[in-house]
Amino acid sequence: MLAVLDDLAGPVALTALIVATLALLAAIAALRRAARVPETSVSPLGEDPSLERYIVAQAERLEQLSAAMATVQGQAGTADAGLRHAIQHVGLVRFNPFDDTGGNQSFALALLDNNADGIVLSSLHSRAATRVYVKAILAGRSDAQLSAEEAAALRDAGLAI
Repeated sequence: MLAVLDDLAGPVALTALIVATLALLAAIAALRRAARVPETSVSPLGEDPSLERYIVAQAERLEQLSAAMATVQGQAGTADAGLRHAIQHVGLVRFNPFDDTGGNQSFALALLDNNADGIVLSSLHSRAATRVYVKAILAGRSDAQLSAEEAAALRDAGLAI
C-alpha cells in the first residue's frame, strides 16, 4: 500500500503546486486592479471615513435638495398662475340655421379659461355668405343676448347657464 501512496505523491504535489501558483497569480491581479481604483470611488468621504463626516455630507446634500425643491415649487406656482388664464374649457355646437342649406355648416364655439372668461365664436353659413360673430364672456356671463346654440356651447364647455 505504501508503494501506491509513493506513486501518487508526485502528481498530487504537482497539482497542489499548480493550484497554489494560480491562486498567487489571481491575488496579484486583484491587487493590481485595486491599486487602479481611485479612493474617492471607494468612499464618498475621502480620507475621513468617520460617521460624523458622513452625517455632515448627507446634511449638505439634504440642504441642496431642499433648495432645489423650493425652486421647483416656485416655478410650479408661476406656471399654475399662468394656466388659470389659458383656455381650459371648450364647447362646440354645430347646427343648421337656414332651411336652404344642409350639413350643419354653422357652429357656435365657446373658449373659456378657468375663471369662466373667454369668448363665444359663432359662424352662420348660408348659400350666399358666411358671417362670423364674437361675443365676450366675463365670469360666465355675456353682455349681448346669446342664441340657443351659443348657450349650448357654453354648457358643453362646462358652464351652467
